[in-house]
Amino acid sequence: MSFSTRLKTLIGEESISGFARRVDISEALIRKYLKGSEPSLAKANQIAMRANCSLEWLATGCGYLYRQAEVVDKSALNAAFEHVNDKKISDTEAENLLKIVTGYQYLRAHKKSDGYLDISGMATFLSIAKQEKPE
Repeated sequence: MSFSTRLKTLIGEESISGFARRVDISEALIRKYLKGSEPSLAKANQIAMRANCSLEWLATGCGYLYRQAEVVDKSALNAAFEHVNDKKISDTEAENLLKIVTGYQYLRAHKKSDGYLDISGMATFLSIAKQEKPE
């Protein structure tokens, strides 16, 4: 899989201009990368950091699409739910809880100094994370 293909995956349903604003790189440069140009390490890292993506995955296609800090240990999360609620977690509850925790982690990691929470970015991240489903 090429860099441009991985970048397309990362952009997902988001507009190219919206993605460019989110990663603070010109739309023209993002379009250049989408056409096959390779970014410098500094630019690839900027994209990865601002899109909450693993630099390793973005650069090589290896590893997780998103940063390890965002990987949730599902068995531990489900065990905590069951302990706190004193009941077995259903599949629907487990899926919703995972979305909540993952969304929270994204928002916490991307919260702006003025308190702004990037709900749109979180939605994009959750849709990408849903496609990957790491264990």
